[in-house]
Amino acid sequence: MLGIKFLHKEIVNIRFLFKEVRIDERTKNYVTEKIEKLGKFFKSFSEDAVISVEVEINLDKKGKFRVEVMFHTPYQDYRGEDTTEFIEGSIDSVYEELENQIHHDKDRIITLQRCGGRSLKKRMTIDKEARF
Repeated sequence: MLGIKFLHKEIVNIRFLFKEVRIDERTKNYVTEKIEKLGKFFKSFSEDAVISVEVEINLDKKGKFRVEVMFHTPYQDYRGEDTTEFIEGSIDSVYEELENQIHHDKDRIITLQRCGGRSLKKRMTIDKEARF
């Protein structure tokens, strides 16, 4: 178990699982670096929130690397998976997939908040002919 600290507090716990493959320290650091980059999106959670990340890397019979990353947050779970001939390529692809999922979720929440604000503003109008 590996922990990442943000603002002097550990909020991301990383668990690695390797099947039929040995990973050197450089690759493990590369994965950790990518997860740290994704962790910046979760700074808005409460201070007590802990995010757990599971990284699974296997080597299939054809010699391709399968990388699966699961982000478990207090509100949502995110999952990315890819299979390529190189570990770094799979990790980059999974990173982009998770980043897209997180951006989509955050944009959806922001849109819902704005729509709620607009509807509240319409209900509070004094003049019925006022346009908002």
